[in-house]
Amino acid sequence: MTSFWYVLWHNPFLQTALFAGLAASFAGGVVGSYVVVKRIVFISGSISHAVLGGIGASLFLGYLLGRSLPLLVGAILASIFFGFLIGWIHRRYRQREDSVIAAIWSLGMAAGVIFISIVPGNNAALMDFLFGNLLWANQSDVWMLLSLDIIVLAIALLCHVRFLSISFDETQCLLQKERVSFLYFLLLTLVSFTVVLMIQIIGAILVIAMLCLPAAIANLLTQRLSKMICLAVALSLFFTFSGIYLSYTLNWPPGATISLLTTTAYFISLPLKSRYV
Repeated sequence: MTSFWYVLWHNPFLQTALFAGLAASFAGGVVGSYVVVKRIVFISGSISHAVLGGIGASLFLGYLLGRSLPLLVGAILASIFFGFLIGWIHRRYRQREDSVIAAIWSLGMAAGVIFISIVPGNNAALMDFLFGNLLWANQSDVWMLLSLDIIVLAIALLCHVRFLSISFDETQCLLQKERVSFLYFLLLTLVSFTVVLMIQIIGAILVIAMLCLPAAIANLLTQRLSKMICLAVALSLFFTFSGIYLSYTLNWPPGATISLLTTTAYFISLPLKSRYV
């Protein structure tokens, strides 16, 4: 078998895939840390599955217009819409988040399935979004990922202290006259953007593992959010690179390999909680 390092040096497709994966890992580590400490893991899972509605809508509109529309744009718009819908219903009607999550999860996937069933033909690109196809990432995908990455990291840097406050004590934030609702929706926007970033790597079905588990592992090692973010980013980078390496060596799908490696590492790391906390 040709050496992975030789192929990486000479194969632009593998280089692009690795660069895209590493770029998305930065945002995944940062936002995943907020998701874990805020305990909104299943909101990210709901958004990632509801994104199917936006992908299906893009396919359907493209079919009506007679030309292909970018599925990534539909995924971004759907992730933001459903993220805001979850937050609005939760705060407006004081519904339990798990009930809202179940409703949005079902709504997005049902709409996506209906749209897709209407469009004739074999939608191979749809499978890439569901299960990931990192090796087919092109330069336009990378630039889109980098743009989203910059937006996510810039907002997280500017609002870190406020996100820290609402993650641990919203009541205290209200007493300090912070705009809690605005910050909550802004955090959901970051989650939505990051979900789309991670979908490019491992697909909508597996995205919750890559978004949340590196942060969960980091949380076993430290109780400080700043250190947790740094560790989560480092772990995301490690899992992404190692997953791509293993997928090449074993001839496995890269998205599923990254997810499997991350999940295995989480289970192995669970005994660390009693040692460091």
